[in-house]
Formats: sequence, C-alpha cells, structure tokens
Amino acid sequence: MQIRPLHDRIIVKRVEKVRQTASGIVIPDSAAEKPEQGEVLAVGPGKRLPDGTLLPMQVQVGDLVLFGKYGGQTVKLNDQEYLVLREEDVFGVVEDASQSGRKAA
Repeated sequence: MQIRPLHDRIIVKRVEKVRQTASGIVIPDSAAEKPEQGEVLAVGPGKRLPDGTLLPMQVQVGDLVLFGKYGGQTVKLNDQEYLVLREEDVFGVVEDASQSGRKAA
C-alpha cells in the first residue's frame, strides 16, 4: 500500500469474520454486517496541539483495533477497501493476554 496518513489519522483494513452460521449456512456479503475490528496498516505522525507540540500516536502498525460500525471514511485503492479513521475514533486495542503477562480468565 502506498498511502501515508496525515496528522492523527490511521489506515485500517477490516478483519473479515467467518460468514457462516453454526449449522453451515453461508451468509451472503449483502446480508453480513461490516466488521468492527481491523488491523492498523499505517499511522500518521500524531495530533498537533494548539501550543505546537506533537501528541504522538498511541496505536501502532499491526495493532488490532476496535471502532464503531459507522466510523471513519471508506476508501478503495487497488481493488482493496480500507478505512481511514482518526485516532480518537478508535475505542481500544485488542491485546493478546499471553503477551501482556496476565492470565486469561
């Protein structure tokens, strides 16, 4: 991908969910909801504060993030669909419990 986000924007590729019910019925794309999780592919330098200082980004490339269904702007590049979000539109970063040193409940 050849896009560099500006300011506090991030580029996300939605994580596709399995579109099949437990009984094996395949759900067509037109009926499936858009995923609310995605992998961060690129991040901007951060938000410029009124005093001129740069507030660094809290998300990094490779993070799995949660966001709202209708958040951000969808763009299409090279037949791939991406989402451009502001960092403030991200609800949180999904972390693997085994990497954080905590035991999974």
